[in-house]
Amino acid sequence: MPDPLAQLRGASACYDANVALNAVDIDLPEGRIIALCGPNGSGKSTALRVMRGLHAPAAGQVEVAGRPISDWTARDLALQIAMLSQSPEAPGELSVSDLVLLGRFAHRGRFGGVSKSDTQARDRALAVTELEALRDRPIGQLSGGQLQRAWIAMTLAQDAPRIFLDEPTNHLDIAHAFEVLDLLRWLNRSEARGIVVVLHDLNMAMRYADHVVLFDKGRIAAQGATREVMTEITIERVFGIRCRLVSIPGQTLPTLVPLPKSERAFDTGQDAAE
Repeated sequence: MPDPLAQLRGASACYDANVALNAVDIDLPEGRIIALCGPNGSGKSTALRVMRGLHAPAAGQVEVAGRPISDWTARDLALQIAMLSQSPEAPGELSVSDLVLLGRFAHRGRFGGVSKSDTQARDRALAVTELEALRDRPIGQLSGGQLQRAWIAMTLAQDAPRIFLDEPTNHLDIAHAFEVLDLLRWLNRSEARGIVVVLHDLNMAMRYADHVVLFDKGRIAAQGATREVMTEITIERVFGIRCRLVSIPGQTLPTLVPLPKSERAFDTGQDAAE
């Protein structure tokens, strides 16, 4: 059995005096698409940063690919995990092409220039994110959706076997959001890359993730196979809403329908009457 992609045991993480993760145990299987979901401030982004070695845990143990996180050098970890954070920044005059090339930093020597493999990885990333026509445009002139795809291209150019993305569908319209998640699924299925992605859209998580970890107030509310975790009862408990999982003809997976407050109130009265 392969080593898990990552394991956390009793792991806690803080920002100053604020506890973001509270003694969590997490097991992420290798080679799957894994969605981290939960309300705002529940700890999912912090967990991603801890597993990528960008935020030191205050307590507990963290392992990545069977090794303690402290045993990895920054370069070796970058070769193993490409990560796109939630709000990356770069100078606006930087071209799309040069931004994507930044994803190759871990593959270069200290004084190494751009190699043939670097340009090949850049060109492939531009192609799969449909940015070839914008390669010379300064990123400060891109729309929000174009810029997000450029950052994703930079992450793909890193050519790591594992990819971490924090809300990669931010700023994307629904069509491009599906395209990004379709791309991640293709990378997972055809190239066996492990994908860990923070998602707010629970229907996207249900459709694309093999495994889901639900966070709630810095703790783990549930984790495991998507269909086992994403139930009406669990979603209602974690997000504080009532919902229904509805089967749609022609679709193999159910669709989550949250109920607005007026309908919840009506449902409650109707249920009581019945």
